[in-house]
Amino acid sequence: MTAVDDRQMTAFFESLEAPEGIKVELLRGEIVMMAGPDLVHNLIVQTIQDAIPRDRWHRLQTQDVDLLRESSEPQPDLVVLPRDAAPASGRLMPVEVITLLVEVVSKTSKLRDYVTKRSIYAAGGVPTYLIVDPFEAKCTLLTEPVGTGEQAGYRTERNSKFGEAVPLDGLGVMLDTADFGTLP
Repeated sequence: MTAVDDRQMTAFFESLEAPEGIKVELLRGEIVMMAGPDLVHNLIVQTIQDAIPRDRWHRLQTQDVDLLRESSEPQPDLVVLPRDAAPASGRLMPVEVITLLVEVVSKTSKLRDYVTKRSIYAAGGVPTYLIVDPFEAKCTLLTEPVGTGEQAGYRTERNSKFGEAVPLDGLGVMLDTADFGTLP
């Protein structure tokens, strides 16, 4: 896409009114729509959110992230940033203030969560990206973003099975995954 096409796509995306219960994201110029998540998905997000101290961190669901240089406006399952770093208002959270993004894999999001969003978040400089996979009963913690565009990635990858604690060092939290549910 050219810069003009990117601007047109972003303008179209921002004017789009999705039906209630449908999650819509812009990922590298592609509009992606998804139905509401499974209960297991929501309970995992809630457990992670509850493990992160509210007095030090904003833990936001359904928050769009500003990754416009990637022609992307993803809506991660959880966005975490320091309490004193949030802007006063706005639909798009500036990537520069984000400490952690969390995606919980669904039936239709596996490729996007493990590949597309991994490179988008790394290219955007997101310092920590946690992928929780209830189908595989594992967590993948990615840190140290490097690179640009579709070749971007993370230097460090740590995989943990459900039941093993996941160290969220940037938050000072050891995430207990023992209660994470699984999906067939």
